[in-house]
Amino acid sequence: MIIDTHAHLDFPDFKDDIDDVIKRAGEVGVEYIINVGTSVDTSVKSIELTKKYANIYASVGIHPNAASTVLADDWSRLEALAGESKVVAIGETGLDYYRDRSKKEDQKRLFHKHLELAEKHNLPVIIHNREASIDCLEIVRKYSGRVSGVIHCFAGSRDDAEEFLELGFYISFAGPITFPKAENLREALKAVPVEKLLLETDCPFLAPQPKRGKRNEPSYLQYTIPVLAELYKLTVEDIERITTLSAKKLFGITQSDRKPEIAYVIRNSLYLNITSRCPNRCVFCSRETSPYVKGHYLGTDNEPTVEELKDAIGDPSGYDEVVFCGFGESTERLDVLKEIAGYLKEKGSKVRLDTNGLGDLINGRPISEELEGLIDTICISLNTNIEEEYQKLCHSEYDDPYPALISFIKKARDYIPDVMISIVGMPGIDVEACRKIADDLGVRFRVREYNNVG
Repeated sequence: MIIDTHAHLDFPDFKDDIDDVIKRAGEVGVEYIINVGTSVDTSVKSIELTKKYANIYASVGIHPNAASTVLADDWSRLEALAGESKVVAIGETGLDYYRDRSKKEDQKRLFHKHLELAEKHNLPVIIHNREASIDCLEIVRKYSGRVSGVIHCFAGSRDDAEEFLELGFYISFAGPITFPKAENLREALKAVPVEKLLLETDCPFLAPQPKRGKRNEPSYLQYTIPVLAELYKLTVEDIERITTLSAKKLFGITQSDRKPEIAYVIRNSLYLNITSRCPNRCVFCSRETSPYVKGHYLGTDNEPTVEELKDAIGDPSGYDEVVFCGFGESTERLDVLKEIAGYLKEKGSKVRLDTNGLGDLINGRPISEELEGLIDTICISLNTNIEEEYQKLCHSEYDDPYPALISFIKKARDYIPDVMISIVGMPGIDVEACRKIADDLGVRFRVREYNNVG
């Protein structure tokens, strides 16, 4: 299911066929639509739509183009609307220096009022920013840590995107991301982690390339999502799942399904989440704060049985590989790991193990020989080239884990065909020194992107 986080279905463009528009949206998987107000009147109409259609939510706001004409009574009415049921955001608000329809100072003043209203109601803001990034960022910084939201229909630079992200905002791209000449937008997209991406149409405006020049509508997200999937090197299903979770979290639309997944798919790989136990508490791990990976919820205190894992795996033949990788350390359940790996090898699967490399300490014996013939690739988290730094990063329950980690890497070479060590590319980590360790050990090396799990 997907969510259109920015639509204007109250506009006259939809007066004759809104039921059909909403039906078509549902047919392609649009679960919810946020209808965004641009004036007091359209905010009222947005709320009216929420009462007629169960899958529509509202945002209330006054567009910056109207900032110079807003009266005191207008603002009082908008403040009252903010407390209405199914209002999930404030906006759209912000700055528009492309069209000279309102004075800049009036726009800034109105923007501040919207941000204060959002803070008062603990709601996110939907921000319109057109050729005004310097002033927009200056204002948003003043509310850092107090207001969150989304920069909608992003049209700025990569640097702009990075700054908004640092301030805790999500970013959404509308139909123009699909235009052949929109290289500037695709460059900006590179700065946006997929977990900070939202989907939107901004309908009736900005239809994607296959429908360019026509009235846009929520169902046309079906043309935008494949382009985003290609750019992120993910599947359409990945984009849908990740952005839906993000939208639900930001707008508080509904409680996300928190049933832990023991087998989950990213791209065309199947991942197995067999335990939540781990002797490390790494500073870059979100297991205890936000146990999600690419939209999958992995938080669990229960541990699946072998039969439950087999049922969850189903037919593994269609996957590129099956990976033991949850938020726990799979070698904590070595017997289960070996039995499932053996089952997968009988099915002809390629099997990978992602591990912290402390399996020998966990099990009280060398375990690499036991993995021979079961694991095709092992990826071991090195994380640093400095023994003394390891404990600061990983907070292991073991007193002297780093020598055991290096020993494990050396032993793994003797029994596992493909051995790789990895680090998280955090500030302060000496990547080249870690790469040299890999070279010296004769194993492959990988840098995992910081704050980009999965």
